[in-house]
Amino acid sequence: MKRRTFFRLGLATGALTVTRNFFGSTLYEEKSFSGKTDAPIVLSTWIHGLEANRAAWDVLQKGGKAVDAVEAGVKVTEADITNRSVGIGGRPDRDGHVTLDACIMDEQSRCGSVAFLEGIAHPIAVARAVMEKTQHVMLVGDGAKKFALEQGFKTSKTPLPEVKKDWKKWKEENKELFVKPRINHENHDTIGMIAMDQYGNLSGACTTSGWAYKMHGRVGDSPIIGAGLFVDNEVGAATATGLGEAIIRIAGSHTVVELMRHGFSPQKACEEAVKRILSKHKDLTNLQCCFLAIDKDGNFGAHSVYAGFNYALKTKQDDKMVDSTFDRNW
Repeated sequence: MKRRTFFRLGLATGALTVTRNFFGSTLYEEKSFSGKTDAPIVLSTWIHGLEANRAAWDVLQKGGKAVDAVEAGVKVTEADITNRSVGIGGRPDRDGHVTLDACIMDEQSRCGSVAFLEGIAHPIAVARAVMEKTQHVMLVGDGAKKFALEQGFKTSKTPLPEVKKDWKKWKEENKELFVKPRINHENHDTIGMIAMDQYGNLSGACTTSGWAYKMHGRVGDSPIIGAGLFVDNEVGAATATGLGEAIIRIAGSHTVVELMRHGFSPQKACEEAVKRILSKHKDLTNLQCCFLAIDKDGNFGAHSVYAGFNYALKTKQDDKMVDSTFDRNW
């Protein structure tokens, strides 16, 4: 064998073992994962993901596309009037406004997003319309609502009476300008959903009413492509939930997908993203952040800062909740 040929083969073989990521550090290719399944598959955050997954599955089992499945799935949660962190049943900001955020991304890397949107029943549908009917990615506030009304989307009066009653009580008890988050395993904010259809294509959706009693105008990670959601059909998809400010600081979902591109399994990529969040914060009090990911081979994983995060899994064999791994106990 000629020396030049041998050298080329040696480089190719080495690439199977070691790869260099975009941060410049050397990574050994990880083959571990928390699960693997054949397509189609749906994954979504928190207990409300069970019903959402079933709606998405109805689309997928009929040969539907992943983008249609994730929209149909999260709509179930948006319409649940008992849910206090997503959709029309959500809690308001400190001024009494229920402002909704959502984004969607498909297998072609097309994406749409809305933020600070009031009075619209399904922000995820508006986000998809932004993706498909405009040249933009994100519309916010009054502009997003004007667009939604022009497109004929259903409206909804918020907050709900029982939610408004709770807000008034909270307002009486909290006179200060800003209240720190009280995040724990009972505070299930957001639904992020990622899915692979029978064709092997990936899509994702994320929707929320945001941090309860937040400052008026606050937008978290959920509608931000690359933070609350990211899809690259060549590699995988990821979504996030938890304290949005911390997730934005590391472009969390994009980071998870890029780590998978450079050899990490979905599980290890989620773990690394959590480690980066930990490294950026001196005070970890109530700082719960969680990541959920899938790659093109059907490997999937999840990891959180604290115990308590679980996700819904729907496949041909499974329809269940799965507890994620975590860095720290409460």
